[in-house]
Amino acid sequence: MVKKLVHLGAIIAIGLMLAGCYTDFGPVAGAPALLPPPSAASSLQLADRVTVNVFGEPNLSGVYDVNPAGNLDLPLIGNVKAVGRTATELEREIARRYSSGKFVQEPQVTIAVVSYQPFYIFGEVAKPGPYPFQAGLNALTAVTTAGGLTYRGSKSTVLIQHAGEQVWTEYPLLSSVTVLPGDIIRVPERYF
Repeated sequence: MVKKLVHLGAIIAIGLMLAGCYTDFGPVAGAPALLPPPSAASSLQLADRVTVNVFGEPNLSGVYDVNPAGNLDLPLIGNVKAVGRTATELEREIARRYSSGKFVQEPQVTIAVVSYQPFYIFGEVAKPGPYPFQAGLNALTAVTTAGGLTYRGSKSTVLIQHAGEQVWTEYPLLSSVTVLPGDIIRVPERYF
């Protein structure tokens, strides 16, 4: 009887220890085809910073942040929706609004992205937190930027949640896995 109780107690203790290791951050999907690198044609997101240059109009040109409402607040024309638009689409819209408001005749507008929304990394990395996005960023360099893996970090997989999505996607921890602005990266714990 005592032997059975000790055996049952050991099973319960092991079960509780394993239960303490489990964390649920939401659903995880298998890895699709690898992500394409961000290009000049990618759309703007919240917290991106852009330079708007209206040729010959220094008072209308400047550096602007995409605000929490998803807009750029520009002189004379006010809020212009930026989130979800490419730089080219935004150039056309700003030129149209300056022209239709008769503020500038035949405006020539150019937009360049100064900085993108940061990416976030947590889990089994030395220094979790937000980091500035840089062109060419991949899963391996993102982990390196965060100080590398802890001794418990998975050396084979990484979970990425893309901006605006609710599902984590599992990818191999390789340099061919592209990280996009606003991505949340979770390095899982390895168990063996």
